[in-house]
Parts: sequence; structure tokens; C-alpha cells
Amino acid sequence: MISNCADRALRLGAHLRAWLKFALAVTFFGAAAAAITGCATRLPQVERTPTSALVAPPDAPLARIASEAHLPAGKAGVWPMLQGSFALDARLSMIENARTSLDLQYYLIADDSTGRPILRALRDAALRGVRVRLLVDDLYTNDMDRLLLGLAATPNIEVRLFNPFVTYRESSLRRLLAMALDFKRLNHRMHNKLFIADGVLAVIGGRNLADEYFLRGAQNNFIDFDALLAGTVVPELSQWFDLYWNSQQVYPLQAVVRAAGRELEQPEVARSTFEALTEADPRPDVPMAPDFFGAPAFSTAFAKGKLQFITAEASAFADSPNKIDPANHSIAVDDTLTHRFLQQLSDTRSEAVLLSPYFIPGKEALERIAKLRADGVAVRIVTNSLAISDEPLVSIGLERHQISLLKLGVDLYEMSSNRLKLDTTLKGLLGTTTGRLHAKLGFIDRKVVLIGSMNLDPRSSSINTEIGVRIDSPRLADMVLAGMKVDSFTGVYQVKLRPNGAGVRWFAIDADSPEELDVDPDTSMWQRMRLLMLSFFVPESQL
Repeated sequence: MISNCADRALRLGAHLRAWLKFALAVTFFGAAAAAITGCATRLPQVERTPTSALVAPPDAPLARIASEAHLPAGKAGVWPMLQGSFALDARLSMIENARTSLDLQYYLIADDSTGRPILRALRDAALRGVRVRLLVDDLYTNDMDRLLLGLAATPNIEVRLFNPFVTYRESSLRRLLAMALDFKRLNHRMHNKLFIADGVLAVIGGRNLADEYFLRGAQNNFIDFDALLAGTVVPELSQWFDLYWNSQQVYPLQAVVRAAGRELEQPEVARSTFEALTEADPRPDVPMAPDFFGAPAFSTAFAKGKLQFITAEASAFADSPNKIDPANHSIAVDDTLTHRFLQQLSDTRSEAVLLSPYFIPGKEALERIAKLRADGVAVRIVTNSLAISDEPLVSIGLERHQISLLKLGVDLYEMSSNRLKLDTTLKGLLGTTTGRLHAKLGFIDRKVVLIGSMNLDPRSSSINTEIGVRIDSPRLADMVLAGMKVDSFTGVYQVKLRPNGAGVRWFAIDADSPEELDVDPDTSMWQRMRLLMLSFFVPESQL
């Protein structure tokens, strides 16, 4: 599969059908497709003038409120952002109060009621004189060129694309064909999510900039997580942003559009188009009640002149933008975020808790988990069930390892949307939509929290780029575990071995509504058979 967030595949056509389409296109119509789509178009030749992070002066609003947290030298400040409305308000408020710079790096920013207000707020910040650098992976920019070109036509804003599609950019089918014909390059995506304001505050976690990541989706929504950061870790994150921004994999939007054979509109026309496309979207409301942890919304706290932070040790790491499929041997395995994550996991002495929406353990992960279990370390893994996964083939990949994991003594849990809604609060948030896990979190001995964009699957390990932070804080670990309701087993089935060890069963273990199942919860036989057949088309290394 080509995405770790395939709910967005609606913009490229139905995800599984799309894979079959481009596979057939490669086999039978490759030469014709190249001629039709212009897939042979080369990447544009551009001169990149390196730029670096800008930090606001001490008297700037965000710099002042960050300094008033009085973090000790060499320490970071962190606050968990579990609820989508608080995470969205924090981003918008930081944009609205920035005075020097805004650096955003995202796998996906959508043309929806979340993405458009964010883009409009960036435009308004640039008009105030703030330098804006927006870096977006090019996989899901289909039909967004007019919107992004209008933004980029604003003085003080530059929009760049990671590993772009240089073909007719408005066509979903042609993009799929381009992927098929240039798979080695275009399969490599930037999955990072990073937001930095004035060089003093940052947000990192699992959320893309689209409705469903903030519980605003009409049909599907993600249980996700971000962290607000201040202090010494922010300059580290800025350095990683600069590395990507100035890399050879990143191209100015305008150069890509020209290479695709399109003429650019005059700047004033492009800005007028942007205004028309975004003027109808209001700013999302500021949450009035405190968050799950008792803190007010960022906007409210900022107005009162005091943000809440937990003081902690923190460090950041990201994959190189040059990271590609390991068959090309371009990046050593010990330079990847996945390897470093697993290396840190080896330091666990009593308990490791892992939340990953897409979980397919590779060889290294299996070896480290086996070593932890041999040392008596409890290992608990929470992922999505087949019924709710937006990457259902991943569940087939996991099934190949389930019995091995369970025989090691791993506690394996799968989230269920129906069981999530047994919780009154979650039912109120999700309504009639499907809820699914998207947070990427690791906990070491309830003392260390690992947060970022990385899933525990082959794609994050070997193909996509990822970014993450390590935060040493027992208090933060306790807060996030409570917020995600990990210890209460809310919304999950536990997967266990059958008595003969030859298969698995699913157990709903919360006391209010026990249940035991012999097949994947909330699925039909047709769903299971269809996925089994489709699994032969996509190798595990691409999941």
C-alpha cells in the first residue's frame, strides 16, 4: 500500500481497487500509460537557496509566554494534547500569535474544514510579516494545486513538496499510473508531522491536518495524540525541519507545476482564487471546558499569559530525507528512527506498552520483543482491529505474526469502534462515525514516552521517513496512559491463543460487557475472504 493514512485514499480512488488498477496498468498498459500521462517528465532543475529556522525575539508573544514557563536550563516543557479540539486550537492560536516564523511539515493537509482554516491563518500571518515555510508530502495534494499556489503567491510564504509527482497533477488515475511506472521513487514518502512557531513552541505527534484527525470527520475519525513542546527540544526539531527543507528531495511547488506543463496564474489572480476558496470556512471554536488533564485551551491560557508544561528531559530524532527502500543500501539501518526506537525499547526493565494503528513486527522488532519477554518484561501492544482499520491489509500482515507473539507471552489488544462507544464520553465524541486508533506511542517502564509519526510496520521502518521525540517523565507517562484508557481496557478486544495453540480468539474483557469470538470482531466472512485474496497482490514489505 502507498499510505499509512489511507482514509485519504478517497482522494485517489478506493484504496485497494486503486492498487489493482495500477498493478494491471503496469502489466498490460505500461508503455501506453507513459505516453498518455507524461510520466516520463523529469523532475525540475531548481537552485535551492538554503534557509534556516528563525527564532522570535524575547519580547514576541510566543517567546514571552514560553519563557514564562521558567523551564530549567537544558530541559524541555511538554503538555499532552489528547483531544482534537484542543490540538487544533493550539495550532491556530500559535499561528495567530506568531511574529517571526512558522515552519510546518506534514504528510497530509486536506482541502477541508480543518485544512482550509489553517492555510488561511498561515496566509494572514504572512501578511503580518511572518515567514512561512510549508513542506507537504506530495502524495495527497491531488486537486490542491490552486489552493496551494494561491497560498504560495502570498509574500513571505513558500510551499515546497516532498518527492513530487511530475505529471498531470489533477488526475487521480494518472497519479496512480505514475506511481506504477516510477514506483521505486514515488513509493518513498515523507510521513513526518511537525509544527514549529517562532522557533520557541512545537507540536509533534500523529495528527495530519485534516478533519478526521481532530474528530471533525463526517464518517470516520481517529483517536490520535499530539504533544506541545517548549525548551531545548524545539531547536533540535528546527534543525530537522531545516534538513528536510533544504534537501534534494524537496521542490518548490511552482517549479513542479511548471514541469507538469501548466502555466502559473499571475500572483494577484492566484491570491484572489485562494481568498475565494477559503473565505467560507470559519475558525473552529475555542474549547470552553478544560481538557482531560485539567488545562484550559491554548487560546484561553495564552490570553491569561500562562501555559501549563511538565518539565522533562527530551530529545528528537528523524529519518534522513534520503531514506529509501533498504534494497538500495543507501541508509544504514541504525540511522533509522525505527531502529533507534527499538534500541530504546531494549532498555525496558518491567513493562513496555506500544500503541500503533498499523502493527506488523519485522525481524528486528520480533527479536527485541522476544528478548524482553525472556527477561520477564511485560509487553502490551494496542492496534486496530480488522473491522476498523483504514489499512485492512495490515491486519493480514499482523495475522502472520499473531501466534508467534502470543506464544512469547505478549498481551495483544485490538481496538473496536463498537466497543469504544460503550464509553459514554467516547460515544459522545464519535457519534455515528467509525472510531479508529491513529496515535503512535511507546511507554518504557511508565517513565519514558516515545511520541511521533512512526508506525511499527515495514513501511515506517524501511520506506517512509518519520520523526519522533523521547520524553523522560513518569508524570507524562501516567497522564497519557490514563487519557488513552490503556489500563481500563476501554474499546478493545484482547487476542488470545486457543487452548491448542493453533489459532486465536478475541475476548472483550471489560466487566460491563464480556464477549468471546472465534473470528475477527465486527467483520463478515466476505470481508475476511476478500482481504485474504487481496493480500496476495501486496508484499508484506510494502504494508
